Amino acid sequence: MLSQQTKDIVKSTAPVLAEHGYTIVRRFYQRLFEAHPELKNVFNMAHQDRGQQQEALARAVYAYAANIENPESLAAVLENIAHKHASLGVKPDQYPIVGEHLLGALKDILGEEASPAIIDAWAQAYNSLAEILIGMEDRLREQSEAKPGGWTGWRTFVVREKNPESDIITSFVLEPADGGPVMDFAPGQYTSLALHVPQLDLQQIRQYSLSDMPNGRSYRISVKRESGLDTQRAGYVSCLLHEHINVGDEVQLAAPYGNFHIDVQAATPIVLISGGVGLTPMISMLKQALQGGQRQVVFVHGARNSTVQAMRNRLRMAAREHPNLSLFVFYNEPLPEDIAGDDYDYPGLVDVKLIKDKLLLPDADYYICGPIPFMRMQHDALQNLGIPESRIHYEVFGPDLFAE
Repeated sequence: MLSQQTKDIVKSTAPVLAEHGYTIVRRFYQRLFEAHPELKNVFNMAHQDRGQQQEALARAVYAYAANIENPESLAAVLENIAHKHASLGVKPDQYPIVGEHLLGALKDILGEEASPAIIDAWAQAYNSLAEILIGMEDRLREQSEAKPGGWTGWRTFVVREKNPESDIITSFVLEPADGGPVMDFAPGQYTSLALHVPQLDLQQIRQYSLSDMPNGRSYRISVKRESGLDTQRAGYVSCLLHEHINVGDEVQLAAPYGNFHIDVQAATPIVLISGGVGLTPMISMLKQALQGGQRQVVFVHGARNSTVQAMRNRLRMAAREHPNLSLFVFYNEPLPEDIAGDDYDYPGLVDVKLIKDKLLLPDADYYICGPIPFMRMQHDALQNLGIPESRIHYEVFGPDLFAE
């Protein structure tokens, strides 16, 4: 339990963190990787190169300082972090290493402003936070290991199917190399996949939504190929999967985690809003929600055009077969053949105002997944339609840049 004095000191540093947080975090990662280069195998180095991880951590440190009197307000954030850490294989003995270099970075950047009292208060606050997260992560791992087909750490899977879904998205069906069962998951959860990247001579981990219903035998992920000079290292793993990983090859998977999922026991309506490859967790949610045949589902998807929209035929077939499903597709750059066909319903970006009569359903929950600008736009649009924040759920992979 933190003393009031400790809370006061940490809270008093919030303005300093608002001003110098990014610089402190950059110094933290520099110190961390110099002392422990092996941790580059855990961190997403693309996010490091592009400054996204630094920005996200700086924002998180500031939020912790600003809300230290009201830690309950950070409960959802901590739950999300715990799921990601459990999936990435973060270990309890790594927390003291991170704490050492975070405090060292504070001293390096703030100099004399980082008084012994401030450093001591932050050490106590960090240790308190670390204990909370370690406890949450231990419970998550224990729950995974206790489930039929569950495991902790990395497990070897074999690619059984590799199926192109569009010009840029490919699905991989993965089965355990040991021939055993796999644990069920909540529709919307993800798995972490680890591959060795020869260009970096590092293991890199990426998290991919599970894009099919649980079946006890296999998992399916649907991966967008990231390429282009502007993506830097962001495309290394996806390009390896698309170009070099084939049927019969092995990959390492973590057990499913994530707190972005539907309540499979509920009967209330759900509205699924996705952009681009953000539809992958929605497909799993959709298939599960349609199982009973009674739950009202609205599926809204935005893509550039038919060449990049994954699973479009399956979506149209589902809409024809299930009267409780309403499907609305937006193409912001439709091709001439799209205009002549029936692959989409509206030109332009997803605009929920155009279909608000279909979206505003009693007791509905709204799920958003896609690029961060897309999610910001849809989140704000739903709020402008009167949807309460408690009914809006979203998923962010990598650094959480959603909240400013």
